[in-house]
Amino acid sequence: MTTERGYPTSIGTSDADSISLLGHDLAGELMGETGFGELAFWLASGRRPGAGEVRVFETVLVALADHGFTPTAIAARLTLHSAPESIQGALAAGLLGGGSRFLGVTEDTGRFLAETLASADPAPAREAEFDALARTALAERKAQKRFVPGLGHPVHKLQDPRTPVLVRVAHEEGTYGPHLALFEAIGRAAPDVLGKPLPLNGAGVCGAALADLGLPVELLRGVALLARTAGLLGHLAEELRRPVAGDVYLAVERNARYVPGS
Repeated sequence: MTTERGYPTSIGTSDADSISLLGHDLAGELMGETGFGELAFWLASGRRPGAGEVRVFETVLVALADHGFTPTAIAARLTLHSAPESIQGALAAGLLGGGSRFLGVTEDTGRFLAETLASADPAPAREAEFDALARTALAERKAQKRFVPGLGHPVHKLQDPRTPVLVRVAHEEGTYGPHLALFEAIGRAAPDVLGKPLPLNGAGVCGAALADLGLPVELLRGVALLARTAGLLGHLAEELRRPVAGDVYLAVERNARYVPGS
């Protein structure tokens, strides 16, 4: 007697004549009608987003697509230089660098905000209550000598230009919720609690906005990587047109200094 195995999925399937995605006919209902941002949100959340949610989600994708010659972009370009036949390897090399300093901050911030909100009883509703919760959370992190995700930026020392835009768009679309409210409260409290002004960075505000959209915090880094894939593809396209990876490699190789025993 054999036991029939089942591998359920509600994502998609296909047969000889059709492709189904999320319960819809891909060719007949979705192609040409559904934008990629809407589809990506739908796939990640399991529900079709409203127009306002799509706008906020796509604002996040644009905000995180590229930030210049970051380590992720350099890794992608160097990999393409080393293996020009492997565009997939170059993209993967760039994505693998998404961690606590670059891109991963989106998830780290969303998780920090979600955990802080979950610890509040009762849940904050007014600005003063968010401010009090923010001061408590920052004081705890300071006492534990733990990093506060979403604060500070290596380039934007006074204000990350992405932060106010995303907050404004969330207000306009009615998706501004407790995660963004707490994140802004943390920005207000940071100078007093931590002793220095630190801007709310773009990756952090993206995490807060995505959490307010109801996306699981476990997926937030994936959204950041989805956005950065477009940026990395742009870097690789530029590398093909106007290569710099060879110069980067040679600059490091020719200036390497061997230090015995270090």
